[in-house]
Amino acid sequence: VQLQASGGGLVQTGGSLRLSCSASGRTFNYYIMGWFRQAAGNEREFVAAINWSNNLKYYKDSVKGRFTISRDNAKNMVYLEMNSLKPEDTAVYFCARGRNRGTSSRPDESDEYDYWGQGTQVTVSS
Repeated sequence: VQLQASGGGLVQTGGSLRLSCSASGRTFNYYIMGWFRQAAGNEREFVAAINWSNNLKYYKDSVKGRFTISRDNAKNMVYLEMNSLKPEDTAVYFCARGRNRGTSSRPDESDEYDYWGQGTQVTVSS
């Protein structure tokens, strides 16, 4: 499985970005997909996750109401719409595929994911 994240960039506080993650192969199907981020000097942290059916979405508390995760299974794509961006959102953002088919009881844990994209930089200026 290959994951390719894109859409990062430099934006001012209050701005918006839309991240995309393309997945190769049939192994996109039936797996939960997640977005994580890692700021310089910090550990990687969970941002959002979505199940295969698009009916279960999970968010880090600090991004609720500002970020929206979605997926297009026909296109093997996952998206992260980010609005009202803050300087503390600055990080490298990674998409990841769940380790097991179906849902996850711990979608916010990085060890629930086994394939990771290369990351895309998001920088929010104050």
